[in-house]
This record gives sequence, C-alpha cells and structure tokens, in this order.
Amino acid sequence: MSDEQTDAAHWDAVELATELLLEDEPNKALVALRDVLTANPNNAYAYHYTGVAFGVLGKPDAAVDAYRAAVRLAPHYLAAHLGLCHTLREVGQLQQALAAAHHALHFFADDGEAHYAAAYAYLALGQPERARPHLQRFIDSKPELESRLEAQALLDSLQPPS
Repeated sequence: MSDEQTDAAHWDAVELATELLLEDEPNKALVALRDVLTANPNNAYAYHYTGVAFGVLGKPDAAVDAYRAAVRLAPHYLAAHLGLCHTLREVGQLQQALAAAHHALHFFADDGEAHYAAAYAYLALGQPERARPHLQRFIDSKPELESRLEAQALLDSLQPPS
C-alpha cells in the first residue's frame, strides 16, 4: 500500500470516532478509537482524536499522552502538535508547551494556528513581547472574524504605552 493509501485508510478508520465526537459522545469515541488502535497501533489520527476525546472529558494528562503518541508517529501532523501545545499549557507545563509550538512552527512556519499556539505559550510564560509577533502573524493569516478580533484586542492590550 502506498503512503497515500495508508493515510486514507487511517482517516477512514477514525471516521466513526470523529462523528461521535461531533455528536458530543467522547466516551463512545474512545471505545471506537481503542478498536482502531488495537487494529493498527500506528494510526496517528486515532491517537490525535483520542487526545481530543480525553480533553473533552477533562482528562488533560491522558490527552497529552495521546497527542505525544500522534506526534511521534506523524511529526508533520499539525493538529497533533497544536493539541499537544494547548493541552500542555492547560496543565501548566509551559516550557513544554512552548517547545511544542516551536516544533509546529518548524514544520509549518507560515501557519496562523501555529503562531497562535506560540503566542499563547509566550503569554502564559509572562513574555508578552515575544507573543506580539506571533499574534500579528496569526491575525495576518486571516482567521475567522471572531478569532481575528479577539487576537487584535489582545495584541492592542500588549502594546507598550506611548
């Protein structure tokens, strides 16, 4: 099977679980994902969505483990890096969150969401001056209006007084 075919098969395998997550059924999604991972423990998408499900259930430590597994299997999987970064920040592992954001930026230097993750990691570390350029890059990526306005307001609040 080619890499493209394997990737497509991995996506197909998590379809039920993603539908269950959209239906706000994280426990059922975890059961489906466990079955996917039993059949194929190399499915990075299954680990990513396991992280999502654990996050919804308020189990961030388990989510971190799942996201780390996804990143190990698929180092170029942006969503897994972002999930890892935000969850590490949530549990107070701020330096690790920043490292995850920088890892995402290594592969996706122009991605607005990666800059957003880096900005919030820097803010959590109390480094607003380092967050500013990442917030601006996020805004420049033209995210949805609500996110852009929120980021702009935050950026404006970080500007040094004149």
